[in-house]
Amino acid sequence: MVRKIAIYGKGGIGKSTTQQNTAAAMTHFYDKKIMIHGCDPKADSTRLILGGKMQTTMMDTLRTMGESGCTPEAVLETGFGGIKCVESGGPEPGVGCAGRGVITAITLMEKHGVYEEDLDFVFFDVLGDVVCGGFAMPVRDGKAEEIYIVASGEMMALYAANNICIGMVKYAKQSGVRLGGIICNSRNVDGERELLEEFCEKIGTQMIHFVPRDNIVQKAEFNKKSVIEFDEECNQANEYKELARKIIENENFVIPTPMTMDEMEDLVLKYGMMD
Repeated sequence: MVRKIAIYGKGGIGKSTTQQNTAAAMTHFYDKKIMIHGCDPKADSTRLILGGKMQTTMMDTLRTMGESGCTPEAVLETGFGGIKCVESGGPEPGVGCAGRGVITAITLMEKHGVYEEDLDFVFFDVLGDVVCGGFAMPVRDGKAEEIYIVASGEMMALYAANNICIGMVKYAKQSGVRLGGIICNSRNVDGERELLEEFCEKIGTQMIHFVPRDNIVQKAEFNKKSVIEFDEECNQANEYKELARKIIENENFVIPTPMTMDEMEDLVLKYGMMD
């Protein structure tokens, strides 16, 4: 049975990079069949899997060809390791709501039965903020059963992660969605691992993996590749391999207990992150 995973996190935290490298590790090291559905209007959730290519989005296809022309054959592309890729895209700049584009795109893919094909995992790579209904759709409507939040030891990344948990709790009982854990995409700040572990303990989840900072990630991106495709034997490829294994084997799914603002401030003060 296909497992549907949504990846959330503060903008700029490395969410899409983490998601693509994890997906690449799943298919390369564990022979999993993967699909990535990019839900960010920037349409960059599949770029490393497709060798740097920005694929035509579903919203662009709908505008030019209409719903009858927006078929899986028209919008799906296959990249590294046989990973299937689709991007929702968004409205023309300054016109309309990008969140509605996510709703339309996911609904169309469901209509065509794409998520139920011979797949092990579907990843929804979602814009960092869940306050908008469209971007919250994978959580709200049970399109994704598992949520992973990418964070770091930086204050704003933790605030964003906590806010995502608040949004998730609103929908968890009706949709069945659960938090699988926090992925720390390290920024090399002081006390980062300890801070993330305490944060996870307080919200009732696990830090599923601590991904160290390594310049090879940027080097691979410059070469328009995932780390796994760029150098499968490097240390960072092993980190993504381990993260992939932990997600594949994960059975620790919870409804989180988000922290209050006072608790958040006490936590960041404890680790010297506020003046």
